[in-house]
Amino acid sequence: MTAYDPCRAPVPRSGEEACEKTREKARKKARRKRIVTGHRIYSAPVTNQPLEGTVVRLVRLTPDHAEALFPSASDPEVWRWMPRARPETVDQLREWLGEMTADPTRRCFAVQRRDDGTVIGSTSMYDLDLAESRTEIGATWFDRSCWGGPYNVESKLLLFTHAFEDLRLARLALRTDNLNVRSQQALTRLGLVHEGTLRSHMRRPDGSRRDSLYYSLLSDEWPTVRETLRARITAKTTPLLA
Repeated sequence: MTAYDPCRAPVPRSGEEACEKTREKARKKARRKRIVTGHRIYSAPVTNQPLEGTVVRLVRLTPDHAEALFPSASDPEVWRWMPRARPETVDQLREWLGEMTADPTRRCFAVQRRDDGTVIGSTSMYDLDLAESRTEIGATWFDRSCWGGPYNVESKLLLFTHAFEDLRLARLALRTDNLNVRSQQALTRLGLVHEGTLRSHMRRPDGSRRDSLYYSLLSDEWPTVRETLRARITAKTTPLLA
């Protein structure tokens, strides 16, 4: 008969220990996703430096932002086109943020309004592949009170600048639900190119299948799009200063 070993006995986990176990599982899953070829790795060191704009700053996202982001993330209209179920509690959102931020192929940001420091949304790079010099932009949402203002546009300017001028990427892409016409029109106005449609690409939270429309921007197209973004920010910021 095996002797009782108190070191091997199950011990009840506190809430924090359970959260840490979840984060560790996410980190292990993310590490398995990394692809290493020779000495090249498909992810880059995470920077803690914020990306500063005139009306917003992008700061490194952490699970601690869950409480500030929950009012927008729990809004059905804000979450309408997100490809995952809307979080029902702050803890659910915190767990998802932990999974995202543990993934080394992601660069996740909370969006702060500069004039008062309020967290008004989030946006991310994902599938960041430095060896192939590309990334995708997504997991983006903003509080409904900020729709129509300069906040999303300047966030795009900051994130695209980081991609093309800091990381020296050759390409970035965004994808959207085939039913999200508003998003498609916005991406076209910015000058991104519609590359095509992946049919029955993903399952929506309600179980229906969606097509995903892909839009892309290349490094040699970036200077033109950068000026378009700057002009749109100026036009959207002027009413705020009047």
